[in-house]
Amino acid sequence: MSEIEKQYPFLMACRRQPTEYTPIWLMRQAGRYLKEYRALREKYSFLEMCKNPELAAQVTLQPIHRFKLDAAIIFSDILIPLEPMGVDFEFAKGEGPVFHHPLRERKDVEKLRIINPEEDVSFLLKAIRIVRKELEGKIPLIGFCGAPFTLASYLIEGGHSRDYILTKGMMYRDRPTWDALMEKISDVLIRYLQAQINAGAQAVQVFDSWVGCLSPRDYKAYVLPYSKKVIKGVGKQVPLIHFATSSSTLLELMKQAGGDVIGVDWRVDIGEAWERLGHNIAIQGNLDPVILFGSADLIGKEAKTILHLVKGRPGHIFNLGHGILPNTPVDHVAALINMVHEYSSR
Repeated sequence: MSEIEKQYPFLMACRRQPTEYTPIWLMRQAGRYLKEYRALREKYSFLEMCKNPELAAQVTLQPIHRFKLDAAIIFSDILIPLEPMGVDFEFAKGEGPVFHHPLRERKDVEKLRIINPEEDVSFLLKAIRIVRKELEGKIPLIGFCGAPFTLASYLIEGGHSRDYILTKGMMYRDRPTWDALMEKISDVLIRYLQAQINAGAQAVQVFDSWVGCLSPRDYKAYVLPYSKKVIKGVGKQVPLIHFATSSSTLLELMKQAGGDVIGVDWRVDIGEAWERLGHNIAIQGNLDPVILFGSADLIGKEAKTILHLVKGRPGHIFNLGHGILPNTPVDHVAALINMVHEYSSR
């Protein structure tokens, strides 16, 4: 563990080192629940904000100026590396990302290019450098990417899906095309994360947002080799958090895929999850984001329950079980952060 990591409770927890209190950061902590973010969104589209380094840095720092968080996460989107691969998409109002030419055949995969992050996503790397300069000596910065399965499902389905019929259809019926796609995405993600680390990210998180639609058997056959390839390819330069939603049946396989920290959603008891994973790995989670709409008493009770379940063991990073929801009361977010710090430091 480096001397720099020893400055920061978040990085120490990633390495399962004892900390004075439980560190906390929140997925989507820079976002729509903040009025200062909404003010910017009235002037700029989401992608414009992602692609403007100064704006992305400003949004990254908005929650840091408001709250006593233990880490910042760079403002970006998991789909950012897909555009330079040759994929055309937009964020349609009320629909989320829409891909105009979904990927369905081997020739579509062959057209995808392996990106050069320094050229193709230079805006993201510049944003990371700006934020690092602002945060130096205060808190660390997290970079991130989507996992191979999640990005593949977006490409194949053309956007969000409920049943992943097209994605699973390719997996089951055309294994060579599936493998070619996952290989190419994995190669891109290794480069993408390494570039973020080289630019100054002090930890990274891999988001597998949609992999919970798979059975453990399918995860092992069609996903595990590629998630493992990405995580191994990034190496051990900085701590890596491996997070997936609806993943309670996949935890042991996710550990096989790799990561210093396994992030868990709210659908699993965090104490039970850590027992299943083994205590030789750190854990992140896992308050239901909707709890933040409840009373202060409810928020405190639920947060304390999570802290009790992990039994003060080194290696717990407090987080939500998914991202902060729009319209979440800002004072409830502040109360949660302060409560976790105060209660865990006793």
